[in-house]
Amino acid sequence: MGKNHKLMAEKIMEQLGGPSNIASFAHCMTRLRVRPKNESLVNKDKLKEIDGVMGVVEEETLQIILGPGTVNKVSEEFGKLLGDSGNDEFDLKEEAKQRKAQLKEKNATPFKLFLRKIASIFIPLIPALVASGLITGITKSIVQAGWLPETSQVATLLSVIGSGLFAYLGILVGINSAKEFGGSPALGGLAGILVINPEVANITLFGENLLPGRGGLIGVMFAAIFIAYLEKRIRRYVPASLDIIVTPTLALLITGIITYVVFMPIGGIISDGITQGLLYLLDLGGVVAGFVLGATFLPLVVTGLHQGLTPIHLELINTIGNDPLLPILAMGGAGQVGAAFAIYMKTKKRHLKRAVGGALPAGLLGIGEPLIFGVTLPLGRPFLTACLGAGVGGAFQAVFKVATIAIGVSGLPLTFLVLPSQIFLYLIGLAISYAAGFLFTYWFGFKDDMARGFE
Repeated sequence: MGKNHKLMAEKIMEQLGGPSNIASFAHCMTRLRVRPKNESLVNKDKLKEIDGVMGVVEEETLQIILGPGTVNKVSEEFGKLLGDSGNDEFDLKEEAKQRKAQLKEKNATPFKLFLRKIASIFIPLIPALVASGLITGITKSIVQAGWLPETSQVATLLSVIGSGLFAYLGILVGINSAKEFGGSPALGGLAGILVINPEVANITLFGENLLPGRGGLIGVMFAAIFIAYLEKRIRRYVPASLDIIVTPTLALLITGIITYVVFMPIGGIISDGITQGLLYLLDLGGVVAGFVLGATFLPLVVTGLHQGLTPIHLELINTIGNDPLLPILAMGGAGQVGAAFAIYMKTKKRHLKRAVGGALPAGLLGIGEPLIFGVTLPLGRPFLTACLGAGVGGAFQAVFKVATIAIGVSGLPLTFLVLPSQIFLYLIGLAISYAAGFLFTYWFGFKDDMARGFE
């Protein structure tokens, strides 16, 4: 398999215009995200034809869909190819110029650019969030089932391992926020500490004691972005010989004062508005709200903008202790799994059966992109019937107010993150989405003549 990953990386590199055309690259759970210097040298059609490539999305970066597991190994080989070519560095000014031109050509809206910035802060944290969430959820489920005493050392050990990230998440968000906006990661981490430090409770402003963590991750992002901006501004006026002493000291001091006087109160207001507004929408809209949220999630995944919802999930957990939004959105993948099963049963084309069979296991485990880009989206109508199936399941989850205690991948693994008393309800909603996606697709979503590209 190692040779296959290396060969795939070589083929991808070739169609991207070679090592000299790569400005930067990174990867998330399923996508190799590449920023080419010159897009005219990229052969997107040939990229899509490479065996193992499930699709290509053109956003702020060129996103090549490879699927879970595979993307990590191909990304590693991709990095080796760049290293062997001596292309470890690139002209930042030229890269910025190219990036600005590309964004202008695509007419990206400020809102989409903002969401992508937010996504860039949280995407690197996803593996840690998934791991910590699963350990926490499984531990709580085992304790709730009575298989392990809550006061036992084993339960305590597992709880400490799983919950640590959520206690100090603000530091990691601060580091990534500062990095994304051109500041020093260490100062961004300090911005996170300013917000979550328990000693904040000893500060009295305007007659009231400050509350540690007030403003949540939104307050952290405000502080981290501000300290990055301030660092760059101060550095312009400080002699190089004094920079290491004066710049970070002034940046931290000023940011600390502004954080406690401005960012934490404002972040708290925004955080409360988001959480209370969403809860009000779910209470008021019920079935309709659940259906709309569930049905519209897959199109967000296609654009990659679903990562921009991560801070909302985390704010809900931080504010009310659980997340009623994630189970609704998780139905997007479930509706698609149902649609894929219908296609598998109806089609007589071997290549299509093979594509569905290869992507279904990942879909059941909450990774929907292989099915989206490899099956339903290329076929067209099944993507829409999958969305309808997701809406039905989302309506069910909304009515019964199913919620999770952490965030992680959807599908069956999310069961371990659902409130222990609601696990059965979540599984019923999952089955409903499977069934609805299957029936909508089987009845009027798919005909075998749609699959001409799978001959």
